[in-house]
Amino acid sequence: MPAPAIVPPQPPPTPLPHVPQPRPTDVFADRLLLVLSGQRPVHSMLRHTAGRAYDELAWLADRSPLRARGTRPVVRDIGYFEPRPGAIEAFARIGAGDQLRAMAFRLERGGDLRWRCTAVELGGPRRPRTDED
Repeated sequence: MPAPAIVPPQPPPTPLPHVPQPRPTDVFADRLLLVLSGQRPVHSMLRHTAGRAYDELAWLADRSPLRARGTRPVVRDIGYFEPRPGAIEAFARIGAGDQLRAMAFRLERGGDLRWRCTAVELGGPRRPRTDED
């Protein structure tokens, strides 16, 4: 009978470096900016919104409020408040050249643990309310 093969000991697996996940406020500020500046179509937010937020976003996007001439708008700063677990009220400062705008949005985590935008606002006119609101 042949002798059993000797397998040299394997070094322990190298742990993968921890890659921090972006906060939902950062992800949604970027997504909303891309839509409101005309860089992405509004329907790209369909599965990332809930309630009337999609209608608000579509209404705002038609007006391209963050579209800038020459300078691409960027998120300069984000702040947020958690009024309760699973809900975040956030604001983002949007800069384009020497212009600065504010954007406010609300995120809620659903039963599937995914964050969705439930409200979005910019300074200026708001979408008129309908009987369905």
